[in-house]
Amino acid sequence: MSISAEEIKQLIEAGVPDCQASVSGQGDKFDATVISPAFAGKNMVQQHQLVYGTLGNLMRDNVVHALSLRTYTPEQWASQTPLGQ
Repeated sequence: MSISAEEIKQLIEAGVPDCQASVSGQGDKFDATVISPAFAGKNMVQQHQLVYGTLGNLMRDNVVHALSLRTYTPEQWASQTPLGQ
């Protein structure tokens, strides 16, 4: 079984409240950036657990073997400096 980056994006956006996700990668290795107000007040481990929870059995069954994850609240995201500036 395989899954696309777009399918992972849809699962994350369906499972994390009011989030925006960007996912790239292929095979079983993906990179994701997820922005959600649901991350406010949570530490990084809790934020990542929230995202991993949306993927359910896909990670346990190694359909998704590796997910490099970056999580932000909308405020944290807005304060990011664009590359090259």
